[in-house]
Amino acid sequence: MQTIYCVEDDDGIRELISYAVKTSGFEVKEFSNAAEFEKELGVKQPSLVLLDIMLPDKDGIEILSDLRNSSATKYLPVILLTAKNGEMDKVKGLNLGADDYITKPFSVLELISRIKAVLRRSEREEIRAQDYHGIVIDLLSRKVTIDGEEVQLTYKEFELLNCLTEKQGQVINREFLLRKIWGFDFEGETRTLDVHIGSLRHKLGDKSKYIETVRNVGYKFV
Repeated sequence: MQTIYCVEDDDGIRELISYAVKTSGFEVKEFSNAAEFEKELGVKQPSLVLLDIMLPDKDGIEILSDLRNSSATKYLPVILLTAKNGEMDKVKGLNLGADDYITKPFSVLELISRIKAVLRRSEREEIRAQDYHGIVIDLLSRKVTIDGEEVQLTYKEFELLNCLTEKQGQVINREFLLRKIWGFDFEGETRTLDVHIGSLRHKLGDKSKYIETVRNVGYKFV
């Protein structure tokens, strides 16, 4: 069952949200302040966060910024709960990467609809973007990031990394990699592949340790 974290200091609003979300088939955890929420987040991540901007101990925009700056929560779906006159808060929130926002007072039906829409979108993004030890490969945009920082790979380097990670834990021989990425049966010198592996390792920095050379066979992403 998917879990929703509701961070809202108004008891009445929080209870209303909790009831509506539970009756829609989700598990809910309630938090009246940032400290409680952040403590629980360190234990278990939810499927989505409903985040009020006006909290007693920390601004919701600041919390969102912290979430987006952490590799562990960078892609955690967040819907902001904003006051009707909080236009600048909406803009700041969306610019920081909020997935959606709901203006108070709001309809319970609209709330549930927005939650389901964001979760559907998130599930599609999880399929296209895979995380391997902090190396995030986005297949649609062909972007690779390491702990949130984009790494510039060539076309062949991207294909090579994607092929290795798709078969994580398996030894892939040189001939397969050459046919898969270069598109021909390679006979003789395999220097082309080795040079690309060396370049890829250099760009991955500390993460290069996950690409192992299997002597006389090929490579493995562990």
